[in-house]
Amino acid sequence: MNEQELRKRLEMLRSEHRDLDAAIAALSVAGDGGGFVDQLQIARLKKRKLQLKDRIAIIEDTLLPDIIA
Repeated sequence: MNEQELRKRLEMLRSEHRDLDAAIAALSVAGDGGGFVDQLQIARLKKRKLQLKDRIAIIEDTLLPDIIA
């Protein structure tokens, strides 16, 4: 992938990460009554969010390599 494709992919991943954040918040508020299904779904969304965070970090490292001082 070239730099432009990486930047586009990075923005898509960040957008999905924000969307998951909103979905988790909405489920947390809606699930205050309790419920195993909601907790399971929230756990899955959080796991997906962490995977996205890892992918975002990899792309950011590719685009902005460490500079040794």
